[in-house]
Amino acid sequence: MRFRLAFLMFLIPCSWALAQEAASVRETEKAPLKEIESGAYLRLQGGVWYLLEAPTHKGVKGPKSFGHSLQLEVGYEFAERVSLGVMLLGTFNPANSAYRGESVNKEASGGFSSLTPGLSVKVGLVGFKDAHSVRRTWIYIRAAIGASFFFPKVLLPKIDYLANAGIGVEYHTRLRHFSIGLEASGIGLLRTGTFGFAITPSLRYAF
Repeated sequence: MRFRLAFLMFLIPCSWALAQEAASVRETEKAPLKEIESGAYLRLQGGVWYLLEAPTHKGVKGPKSFGHSLQLEVGYEFAERVSLGVMLLGTFNPANSAYRGESVNKEASGGFSSLTPGLSVKVGLVGFKDAHSVRRTWIYIRAAIGASFFFPKVLLPKIDYLANAGIGVEYHTRLRHFSIGLEASGIGLLRTGTFGFAITPSLRYAF
């Protein structure tokens, strides 16, 4: 009798656990597999940052500068097509010793870097479906604004205002949290009237 009672006491919780597991499996099977993650994301991008004229005093022509950039962006994708992010952009542009930027007494010359916090918005224009009718490839436009702080400060002591806009292509990989992209954009530093372009590959992780 004791053996039967002990066996029943063992069997009841085991049966309950198996029933719960079976219910969980059924719920999982019913739920559709999410091919592409959206919502909060982290994006890393960087590449060519080319200035047609380096920033300098008004009326003075600055040299061309072939530099590079690295940008970190945290944001949220509100719909399949629209995302808004907060970015931190770092750039470095080399220059020869003849370049003196906006230094007053010519006490500095050479290359310079910048750090730009700002906002970015991206809008998907056209999405292309794969063989399973999933829109993995998107052509998009993106625009960003920010305030640029330059270093060394003695070379470029004033803040400039960045406007950056371009077009790109993004592919959502089968590792559903990840997407890769390539973007070409125009650069404008509004205070000094400096223009250029950027070509930047990107890697995005959606949470």
